[in-house]
Amino acid sequence: MVENDLVAAMAHITGGGMTENLPRVLPRNVAAGNRNGLLARAADLRAPAKLGNVPLDDMLRTFNMGLGMLLVIPAAKFKKAQSLLERIGEKHYTVGRIVKGERKVMYV
Repeated sequence: MVENDLVAAMAHITGGGMTENLPRVLPRNVAAGNRNGLLARAADLRAPAKLGNVPLDDMLRTFNMGLGMLLVIPAAKFKKAQSLLERIGEKHYTVGRIVKGERKVMYV
């Protein structure tokens, strides 16, 4: 992906989850608008969150939601990146878009 100049930024999703890690690679004046894909995966956390009385925001910051690495791909290069990932058999998800905002992750 990097060798083919398809990646604008990368974020390794570890402690802090997407909430804390993705903003570190975003330029000023943009935010990450998460599509419902990640929140759908959050359904797996509802039982442990309820059992531990932990708010969903805290769960999203603590767990990586099954996403180990996020790649920010420019829109003009998205189809080529998707094609490359499919060709090499790499599992991937589109979890959001970069939008105007305040360098944060917005779960919508």
